[in-house]
Amino acid sequence: MDPRRLIIDGLQYSNWSRRIFEQMRAGGVDCVHVTIVYWETTLETLNNIATWNRLFAQHDDLIMPVHDAEDVIRARESNRTGIVFGFQNCSPIDNNVGLIDIFHQLGVRFMQLTYNNQSPLATGCYESADSGVTRFGKQAIKEMNRVGMVVDMSHSSERSTLEAIEISHRPIAITHANPTSFTPAIRNKSDTVLRALGESGGMLGFSAYPFHLKDGPNCALDDFCGMIARTADLMGIDNIGLGTDLCQDQPSSVLNWMRSGRWSVEADYGEGSADNSDWPLQPEWFQDNRDFHRVWDGLSDAGFDAAEIEKIMGANWYNFFKKSFAAMAQDRD
Repeated sequence: MDPRRLIIDGLQYSNWSRRIFEQMRAGGVDCVHVTIVYWETTLETLNNIATWNRLFAQHDDLIMPVHDAEDVIRARESNRTGIVFGFQNCSPIDNNVGLIDIFHQLGVRFMQLTYNNQSPLATGCYESADSGVTRFGKQAIKEMNRVGMVVDMSHSSERSTLEAIEISHRPIAITHANPTSFTPAIRNKSDTVLRALGESGGMLGFSAYPFHLKDGPNCALDDFCGMIARTADLMGIDNIGLGTDLCQDQPSSVLNWMRSGRWSVEADYGEGSADNSDWPLQPEWFQDNRDFHRVWDGLSDAGFDAAEIEKIMGANWYNFFKKSFAAMAQDRD
């Protein structure tokens, strides 16, 4: 089936409910990469997967799991939204490279090497010293490449990200971030990183999370789409998509878990100050999954043609999934 007109979101972390799944269908969203881990242990992660399995059973008229690119097409053909599992941290593998294969078997297709902090695999974007990818990190990348789990560097440091691009034998992703040239959030990415990402065939998902936007919640849609146009010139039209980082209906306690986990007894407000201690308002043009059509129209107004818009809205992610989710072919004598 032709992947045109697909809508794929490269990252969401919402308080999942039937109401949100119905909004996904109303918005024509074909697939979403969902975060199932921030700081969870191995057992906690298995419990999160069990929770999702119950959601699949309870709402099988609206959602289904995605393990490969063709599952995205099956989801669309059955009028459902496909769900891809991803980790925003490496904590579930618990210093055991063998668990990467196990989690891949359970449906996990993305793993960030870090979430803001130094991890056993690499340096996070909030650390003052950037030592890059660790010895363990190199082995983890090798195993992720082998089984078909995407290396995600959304919350990683500059050196770590550039090294991951070089070390990985398969293209990596930055699933939810924007260029620092658009707004200088710590989590956004330099032109150096984005150029290297594009040259290597990797993917960038543009974030609609207000802390990553120019003017925050007041960011205009034409500014957002203008940023996409400038990045397309830098990276190439085939290497960009959406990764909205939509965190819908989440309580403030979840925001504190994301930022502080168990590693700090103090609240870590992240980018900025205590003014960021609660969820920001979404920009008016992207309130929930029913608003993807607004982005589609905004890209048209920014000068993209129909084929380019289809790539950005979903076809590029679909093609990336096709290349990324299967195990690497083994050399034979």
